[in-house]
Amino acid sequence: MRQLAKPGAAKGQPRRAVVGAKEKAVAGSFRRLCFAAVLAVTFFLYYRFSQLDDPCRGRYIHVYPLPPRFNTDMTRDACRGDNNGGGRWPAGICESIDNAGLGRPLADPADGVLTGEDGWYGTRQLALDIIFHNRMKRYECLTNHTVVATAIFVPFYAALDFARYAGQDNVTRDAASVDLAEWLKWRFLDDRQRPQDGHDNFLVAGRTARDLARDGGNSGGPNWGTNLLARPVGRNLSVLVLESSLAPNASEFAVPYPTYFHPRTDADVFGWQDRVRGLQRKWLMAFVSDKPRGTDNAATATIHDHVMAQCKASDACGHLQPDPDCATGTDHGHCHSPVKAMRLLQSATFCLHPPPGGSPPSYTRRWVFDAMVAGCIPVFFHPASAHLQYRWHLPEDHAKYSVFIPEAGVRAGTASIEAVLRAISASTVARMRGEVVRLIPQVVYADPRGKLETVKDAFDIAVDGMLDRVARLRH
Repeated sequence: MRQLAKPGAAKGQPRRAVVGAKEKAVAGSFRRLCFAAVLAVTFFLYYRFSQLDDPCRGRYIHVYPLPPRFNTDMTRDACRGDNNGGGRWPAGICESIDNAGLGRPLADPADGVLTGEDGWYGTRQLALDIIFHNRMKRYECLTNHTVVATAIFVPFYAALDFARYAGQDNVTRDAASVDLAEWLKWRFLDDRQRPQDGHDNFLVAGRTARDLARDGGNSGGPNWGTNLLARPVGRNLSVLVLESSLAPNASEFAVPYPTYFHPRTDADVFGWQDRVRGLQRKWLMAFVSDKPRGTDNAATATIHDHVMAQCKASDACGHLQPDPDCATGTDHGHCHSPVKAMRLLQSATFCLHPPPGGSPPSYTRRWVFDAMVAGCIPVFFHPASAHLQYRWHLPEDHAKYSVFIPEAGVRAGTASIEAVLRAISASTVARMRGEVVRLIPQVVYADPRGKLETVKDAFDIAVDGMLDRVARLRH
């Protein structure tokens, strides 16, 4: 009689062999599961502890790969001249944005005003966009992954865009801003792992906030500037500008104007600081003036005009007026010979900085920072000139490095600038100058082609400030 196979046993295979095969399969699966679990835990621990030791933790920045029409195409077009640039660019623009945005190298005259062949350039304010972008390319904590980044840099050359269309109609002036807003909107929608409001995105512009916020409530009127910061996307961006609007809840942050000095090494910084500490200063005060904005009539004269009048009337004040062949336009810092300006600023104890005025109104000037590079103590007449701006770069205790003379007294003729400055003791002057010299690295932008090792410059401080802002917004 044929013996029936027991249930569960394969034909011709003993039951014990089948059970053993199953046990081996289960054991193999368990080993694989354990291995995967160990691997996962190991990876987690490695990631956790490597993050603790990561010097870039919390400092990663992603640079958006903007189409070149938003940046490098502008620099190319600016240097093509009237044939392809349409004649719309300011005079000498190509020379001003050469050398990674620093401009043309400045030759040191025989009297050693600039001390050395390297580090000094004819830099204009609108080149800040290019300088910052070139520095960001060499930032030590860049990442290609937005999910890792604490902040995202938007390399749009807003100041160059302003310059090329300054005299055009509003639609033309706003074309690039509209295009950028649309590009960013789709990028926000595509990147679901990041906040959709764009507050952790930032851009840099070598203009004032008012120049980029036409119809934004505090601008120069319906026919001035672009509306980049008045657009919904622009209002959410964090923007580093030369002068903020000081509007409540605005996401604008003032950074220093670019100066003529761009050190490549720590030694360049320390050498210059040693030089300005020992300079002999023949003038009590100095004033590098812009074009007069008001009139000779005291009732309509600006504070700029009143300060100029007091300087001209004093034997203790050195005065430098714009060059006779000064280019027209709004970049008044370009209206002076850099060597002449630095020669005067280095020879004065105090440097006068009244608001330049104008429309839209402005309260600060590039000469504030060139003067500090020269070791000259700044004198302000309006709190918005520096004390309400540049909070990342200048001390909160303004009396440590500057003098404040309310403009009301100067306008009324009851405040003598010379008398106020002569009343400051020699020991206080020495202490203030020491603070100004200490601040020099914080108000200059290093050459993007060099590297500072132990010194933080204006770029480093701006990036730190931006990262701190994003961290606060997330908590």
